[in-house]
Amino acid sequence: MKYLEKDLKNFYILWSTQSVSQLGSAMTAFALTLWLYEKTGSALSTAALTICTYAPYVLMSIFAGAISDKFDKKKTMLTCDSFAALCTVIVFVLYKTKLLSVWHLYAVNALSGLMNTVQQPASEVAYTLITPKRFYQKTSGLQSLSRSIISIGNPLLASALYGLAGLDLVIAVDLLSFAIAFVALAFFVRLEKFFSKANAKENVLKLAKEGLRFLKENPIPLHIILFMSGVNLIASAFNATLPAEIIPRAGNAVLGLVTSCSGIAMAVGSLIATVMPKPKNRVRVIFLSMLFSLGTENFLLAFSRSPIVWCAAQILGWIFVPVMGANQNVIMRNVIPVDLQGRVYACRNTLQFFTIPIGLALGGFMVDKVCEPFMSANSSNRILSLLFGSGKGSGAAFMMFILGLAGTSYCLVSWANLKKYKYSESDEDKGEDKIEEAKDL
Repeated sequence: MKYLEKDLKNFYILWSTQSVSQLGSAMTAFALTLWLYEKTGSALSTAALTICTYAPYVLMSIFAGAISDKFDKKKTMLTCDSFAALCTVIVFVLYKTKLLSVWHLYAVNALSGLMNTVQQPASEVAYTLITPKRFYQKTSGLQSLSRSIISIGNPLLASALYGLAGLDLVIAVDLLSFAIAFVALAFFVRLEKFFSKANAKENVLKLAKEGLRFLKENPIPLHIILFMSGVNLIASAFNATLPAEIIPRAGNAVLGLVTSCSGIAMAVGSLIATVMPKPKNRVRVIFLSMLFSLGTENFLLAFSRSPIVWCAAQILGWIFVPVMGANQNVIMRNVIPVDLQGRVYACRNTLQFFTIPIGLALGGFMVDKVCEPFMSANSSNRILSLLFGSGKGSGAAFMMFILGLAGTSYCLVSWANLKKYKYSESDEDKGEDKIEEAKDL
């Protein structure tokens, strides 16, 4: 069957409106991080905010994916999005009544993360089913592009709105964006027929085991997932470290600017992923992208005290991340049968992302309890001061150096295992018939 651009109508509606909603949610998350850092001044406490989001996501993903495979994707997404919006309303009410405290944010983030655990695999399958196979790389690039724009816009917009009117305005924008996405999904995106009736009859535990079994029997997606779990460990430790280096040295506004540069880089990288030809070996592209990312950004941030260099480091560190993501996405969509995708994506979420809360906790702990005290105790050491600076923030810079060494070493060691796996255009052709069959279920 020959597909035309008009066949992407459902994708464009879902992608654009969900992206608007994600921007609103990201703005609220960034504003809450600023609020929390103002209250505590601790890298570990702000990292814990994200940990509370990811903990249920990691612990429950396998079962949540099985649940998503049992039910209609549209209803699942609408329910989960509504609950996430309710969590935002709860934060707003607590804030306006001056009752908002740190533990409230942790609890609300945990509940919101639990809903995202179910929503994410459902949306992944929905995107697969409404996208013709020939557009997989293009739509993966567009999804990366929207994430990039969110990365660019959310820290700048959140910082501006937070400075102008506090959390009130940020949360109002978030809820408006949710309403737009909810109406579009409920009334303008057709997904009703896109679920497996066979899956609806199975129990959750059996479906979860099938997802794990599929990965065990298919080494290409499994080893890519395991490689990315190590990358996520280092990257999440980086995310916990970055505010602790920049805020004490340059303030919230510069942190927003530097963070936005990663989004600019991802926007450019997403365009590259959208238009680039099919690579001969997608696995090699994934590895090289991560080696370049981890081997440049951390070292530049470690040794520099200049916001210009910080911005350049973010650009170099993030420009090829969308290329990596698009190639991984194409492999996953083609290798995994559609009626298995919900539970397999959920298994991926557990295996690939369980290191994120660990990395956040490790990064925050290392900065607060190890690196900052170490640099403070050795403030008279001229070599350390020359390399990493002095005062608060120098310990975070030292941590960046450690992460640079860890990331480069990890990628080089991992390549010995990854290089034996190849993925070609002929492999992509194998999944097309399975996708068409699944749409008829």
